[in-house]
Amino acid sequence: MTSTVRQGSELHGAKPATLRIEALHGSLDDPALDSMNLLNEVAQRFPDAISFAAGRPYEGFFDVEEVHRHLRTFCEHLALVRGWSEEEVGRLLFQYGRTKGVIHDLVARNLTVDEGFEPDPESIVITVGCQEAMFLALRALRTDERDVVLAVSPTYVGLNGAAQLADLPVLPVRAGDHGVDLEDLARTVRRVRAEGLRPRACYVIPDFSNPLGVSLDLDTRRRLLDLAEQLDLLLLEDNPYGLFPAGSARLPTLKALDTRRRVVYFGSFAKTAMPGARVGYVVADQVVTDAGGRRLGLLADQLAKVKSMLTVNTSPLAQAVVAGKLLENGYSLARANTRQAELYRGNLQVMLRGLAERFPPGSGVTWNTPGGGFFLVLTVSFRTDDALLEHSARQHQVIWTPMHHFYAGRRHTHQIRLSFSLLQPHQIRAGLDGLAALVHEQRSER
Repeated sequence: MTSTVRQGSELHGAKPATLRIEALHGSLDDPALDSMNLLNEVAQRFPDAISFAAGRPYEGFFDVEEVHRHLRTFCEHLALVRGWSEEEVGRLLFQYGRTKGVIHDLVARNLTVDEGFEPDPESIVITVGCQEAMFLALRALRTDERDVVLAVSPTYVGLNGAAQLADLPVLPVRAGDHGVDLEDLARTVRRVRAEGLRPRACYVIPDFSNPLGVSLDLDTRRRLLDLAEQLDLLLLEDNPYGLFPAGSARLPTLKALDTRRRVVYFGSFAKTAMPGARVGYVVADQVVTDAGGRRLGLLADQLAKVKSMLTVNTSPLAQAVVAGKLLENGYSLARANTRQAELYRGNLQVMLRGLAERFPPGSGVTWNTPGGGFFLVLTVSFRTDDALLEHSARQHQVIWTPMHHFYAGRRHTHQIRLSFSLLQPHQIRAGLDGLAALVHEQRSER
């Protein structure tokens, strides 16, 4: 006869194991790692509130049938263009896949068509979202406690979180008037080197950055590349929003201007194909050598080693769906996202008009005017923190992102980030009404 052991209860005086937070990795006690979960939890607790918090693509164009069609398209491509047998196609979809990915050649063609540079497919690693791409690069660059990474501040919370997990401190560089203060970047690099530290790279989002929504002009991009060469510094370029300008013109990416392999380029299909697929990539074409100068391959090959011990490979099935979308649109995601880009442009105009109507000059509220993307930033006269966010959701049915989450170590600011990508115009207007009520309430209480 056997007995059943009841889990989760104290039986016969036995106590369950308890772990102290200080006995776990130091990053787990950092508020930065709670940022993404916080907004999801607030949204779940207040489902009727209108959310300006989520930087997600619009859901009105989602179509389940497209997933099946994209998969069929890729399978037909393998059979008809590459001459694969039914058995080979099935093995690719069902089995563990190549660590660096199975659609790297198609991603290379996409970058040639949409971004104007033609990477070696072997310099591309297909990752589980762009978040993994960031972690792989940071983990590979971190050799000991002297290493640090720089980031234009305020910066994407995912970069701060990935760096924490890689035990790589993040040092801020001012954004300035042009998206990155080049003098502050040079000054910071020289200062930390004088202190015995090694700045390995600088993270930047040149197009419609998260959270500020600002972009680097062409002259700043070129000067940044020149400065990176002078400082012997890598640039980590993240480009999730570049296909969504408010106008028709798009500036070249840093990678498209990069002739000296200074740029490690992060890409994602979350905003342009399907976030649920969790497919991103990194272009890492830097040559790696040993101490004697013998070539060991590309940085991408080293990142693949890290990935093999982290996620083994990126789902071939998810890659296949993304590949089908690329094939159906002539490898152009700009073409595939024509409707989305038009909607985001319209939403930005609704936001700007709505803010001007509700907060005239003298109201104590100001905001920036981004050239595209998903976000803008509002500056108010009162303190914005997580407690006020919850009050806003409960009392005024509107959710937003406190900007302190994008500054390491801060508990509050006087700014909030507003995202307009997920909403329809009538929702934007209703949300702005709730925001105006919150502002009026806070000003009245001062």
